[in-house]
Amino acid sequence: MSLNIVVLAKQVPDTRNVGKDAMKEDGTINRAALPAIFNPEDLNALEQALRLKDANPGSKVTILTMGLPRAAEVIREAIFRGADGGIVLTDRVLGGADTLATSYSLAQAVKKIENYDIILGGRQAIDGDTAQVGPQIAEKLGIPQVTYAEDILDLKDGYVTVLRRLESGVETVKAPLPCVVTVNGSAADCRPRNAHRVMKYKRAVSTSEKAKLSEEAQAYVNAREYLNIPEWGAAFVEADPAQIGMAGSPTKVKAIENVVFTAKESLRLENNDEQLENLIKELITNHTIG
Repeated sequence: MSLNIVVLAKQVPDTRNVGKDAMKEDGTINRAALPAIFNPEDLNALEQALRLKDANPGSKVTILTMGLPRAAEVIREAIFRGADGGIVLTDRVLGGADTLATSYSLAQAVKKIENYDIILGGRQAIDGDTAQVGPQIAEKLGIPQVTYAEDILDLKDGYVTVLRRLESGVETVKAPLPCVVTVNGSAADCRPRNAHRVMKYKRAVSTSEKAKLSEEAQAYVNAREYLNIPEWGAAFVEADPAQIGMAGSPTKVKAIENVVFTAKESLRLENNDEQLENLIKELITNHTIG
């Protein structure tokens, strides 16, 4: 059977390079000041999508990302690895969204895609670590959800069978389609870029990016539909202005503080039972352990 697969992907700041300009005064991330990367667990989700595509000839993998126009970079990266195309949900009024507003906006975009069989995404994004967006999208769409997926074992007869990795072990669950599946970082790594696809799609651009090209380059892209990455705005997905962006975000950052951990005290122990016993008693007394 052929499948219509949607992969939720996010372009996130590289948290390994966070500096003093990482946050703006209003408590939102200063994305322009940080290097941007493909959210790691979304790559795990992409691999699961591509495996489903390989096992079901005729299937289509569509990437949906929300962010600045430059987020088209993650769509190109996904296409290089095997995805068929993507959509950038971008609009100034969507900026500053928390998980509630983000999930609403993405759910509205998914409704526009229509006829989807399964939605895959990473468990969480490294710029928030909430693991809330995927489950919230499922709730807003009124469809089942499977979280902490490590492997999609089977998909047939209108059901998907998923292996979940939990703190206490693993479990296998079966869910009806359509559904949302969020994927752990412990799942299989995403396959590398395909050289032929890189050569074919390296000039793929979003609407905003195309507008900055020369007339000759624009004509080249316009003549090849597969190089066009569409951009959708809030009005196009029929989003309620009260539920998007800052207006639709009940979560507000009140203050940001840089915390540097330093060792205030140190204790050197000799290799004897008495000192070890005293240390354990002290740790229990101050509730560090026990």
